[in-house]
Amino acid sequence: TQKQQTKKGEKMTTVLTAVISGLCVAVPSIVATISANKRNNDLVLFRINELDQKVHEHNQLIDRMYRVESRVSILEENKKD
Repeated sequence: TQKQQTKKGEKMTTVLTAVISGLCVAVPSIVATISANKRNNDLVLFRINELDQKVHEHNQLIDRMYRVESRVSILEENKKD
């Protein structure tokens, strides 16, 4: 009947409104989450690169100190003679 069709149309409108409202909330939320994750990932990569550079500098210092200690050792032995 006409009354049942009207109720069915109202339910369909309600469902459609709910779906549209849900999308209006979900889409910006997903976009914001993706954007925040990308920024966070970029920051982590930057920090890893900074740490990698510091480790490289540290290792160079260790190598240089090893050579200096070897030379000092040789000089000390030569001084004894």
